[in-house]
Order: sequence, then C-alpha cells, then structure tokens
Amino acid sequence: MVKAIRLLGLVVLILISSIFKPTTTDAFPVEITLVQSAVAKGAVCLDGSPPAYHHAPGFGAGINNWYITMEGGGWCNNVTTCLDRKNTHFYNWNKIKVRYCDGSSFTGDVEAVNPATNLHFRGQRVWLAIMEDLLAKGMKNAQNAILSGCSAGGLSSILHCDKFRALLPPTTKVKCLSDAGYFINAKDLAGTQHIETFYSQVVATHQSAKNLPQSCTSRLNPGLCFFPQNVVAQIQTPIFFVNAAYDSWQIKNILAPGVADPHGTWHDCKLDIKKCSSLQLKTMQDFRVQFLSAINGRVDSVSKGMFIDSCYAHCQTEMQETWMRADSPLLEKTTIAKAVGDWYFDRSPFKKIDCPYPCNPTCHNRIFE
Repeated sequence: MVKAIRLLGLVVLILISSIFKPTTTDAFPVEITLVQSAVAKGAVCLDGSPPAYHHAPGFGAGINNWYITMEGGGWCNNVTTCLDRKNTHFYNWNKIKVRYCDGSSFTGDVEAVNPATNLHFRGQRVWLAIMEDLLAKGMKNAQNAILSGCSAGGLSSILHCDKFRALLPPTTKVKCLSDAGYFINAKDLAGTQHIETFYSQVVATHQSAKNLPQSCTSRLNPGLCFFPQNVVAQIQTPIFFVNAAYDSWQIKNILAPGVADPHGTWHDCKLDIKKCSSLQLKTMQDFRVQFLSAINGRVDSVSKGMFIDSCYAHCQTEMQETWMRADSPLLEKTTIAKAVGDWYFDRSPFKKIDCPYPCNPTCHNRIFE
C-alpha cells in the first residue's frame, strides 16, 4: 500500500470547501503525509504500511477551521478480496483528504496478523491515529470542523460522526456530511439479501462490531449496523446527507449485482440509464421507493439535513460540476454547495427530495464505459 501511495506523490484535492467562497479553480496538488508514528500503535493499512493523508493548511480567518474528508473505495469482505485491494488507490480552511487503506470504512480492529497473508485489519486504529495527528497539528483549537466522505468514506462519516464530535472541544462547531454513503439493505433482482450478506462478512472479517454504534449493536446483528438506516436516528451530531435516489453504485451492486443477473440483461442499463427498458426503469423506481423509505423518518431531527436528487450518480460533492458550478444539479433552484453551506452555518435548514427520474433536467447522469 505504501508503495502505491508514494507513487502517487501528489494528489488532486477537490476544493469542496467552496461553500465558503466560490473559487475559479477546481483543484491543486497537495503532498502526502505518512503517519509513521501510527505504526508503533499497530494503526496500519492492510499491508502493514503507515496510514496517510493530504493536508492543505488553512490561512487567514480560516486557520482554525477544518474540513476532513474520508476517501471512498468500497470494502473487502474476506481474506481474498482484502489481498486483492492491498496495493490499490473549504476556501481558506484546513483541508484534509484521508486516504482509504483498510477496506472496512475505518471500523476494523483485529490484533492477530496471519503471517501467510500479512493482512492487518486495523481501520479503526488508522482513523484514530490520523485524528490524533491532526489534533496535534492544530485541530484541537478548531472553531469549525466538518467530517465528510464519499461512498465508503460517506459511510465512514456516518459511523464516526459522534466519535469525531467527542474528539473536539465542546466550543467547536462540529457537523458531518455524508455523500453517497447511505447504502440501503434491499433485495437484489433474484430476491436475495446479497448486500446484507456482504456487509456481514465485512464486519466479521474486520471484527468491526466493537467499533460500530452501540445504540445499534445492542439491538441488532452487527452486520446490520453497517447500514445507515439502522444507525442514523441515534446520531447526536448534526449531519447532512447528499445522495442520489438512483445511486449508480447501489443500482449496480445492490439491486443488480452480477450474481443476480447471470445473463447480463442489465449490463447496458447499468452503464447508461437512458438504455434501460421500461421494465428496468420500473424496477429502479421501486428501488427509489425503498431508498426513500429507508431514509425518511431517520432524518427528522432539525439538526439533520438532506439533498436527495433523482440523478443516476454516485458521489456529487467531490467535483465542481456537481457541487456548485452554474449547471450543477439543483433542488428547488439550490445547488448542493448552497444547501450544505446554509445548513452548516444555520442560515436555513434543507431537507428536500426530488421528484422521480427523469423529472430533473439539471442532473449529471453517469455514463460508464
């Protein structure tokens, strides 16, 4: 893992924080920081290398404001899939991009290391070691702080939201943002609980149960506590959800995974929603109903917000074109950036759900190769 990270050298850090001030540039290079001190604590990546993050320092009035975003990238649910991934990939605020290197949304903690595989399931330790490093670098003095993430990182921001709040002084304004992290427990085309089985395997492989919200694990099987619908209602820290009701990753991997579509009937539809048949669109509309059922009632607190559009997309806060550009997706004439900014600064709440596809002409629908 460390070799792959060093080969990257510099990354492009998206200026998500333009909710604070519009910017004319989308990205700039930020050097990587390896947390070498974490190794002695056993807080290491799958391959035993030190965790890493990118830090663009804040300046001026934003020097004590922090925006932490957790990188996404799916999960590994057993030794084989974890071996496969072992070697992979706000204006003046401090901006942090935490590299994802554990395959459990930073929830794993297994002491033993199998010498045959040298896999280290230590995601929770990695997360805590990076947070401690950031606290020592000034985050302990934060006036404002946001924990965010996209996809598996969006799930991380949900599962760690209250823990992040607990690390910071009570005077710090702390909120969380989950982008495309609201994965639902739904049956696939074949009527099986494919994603439920997969998540249960992730939790078992990484021994994540002890690091999942106790408010959930005290009443449900730990594997079910990987699903936001079972934990969100108990989150005390303000949190905002950005999600497509037709999330392209969920359509491809929860509703219509390859195992449930052996003849590839859904292949073209999953690549481009415009190629879906009327029957496939009906199935996707039913999935939207399930998604809305899984989130409605869980975001009823005044401290929670949501922007649920009807786009065929996955992760919409990491690119200017879907974040706050002139042609970005809109809900009630509001961009995602404005909705999140107004909510974070308590200017106005935002809880909006789009009408069904294809009603929203501002959508940037994903087209896959």
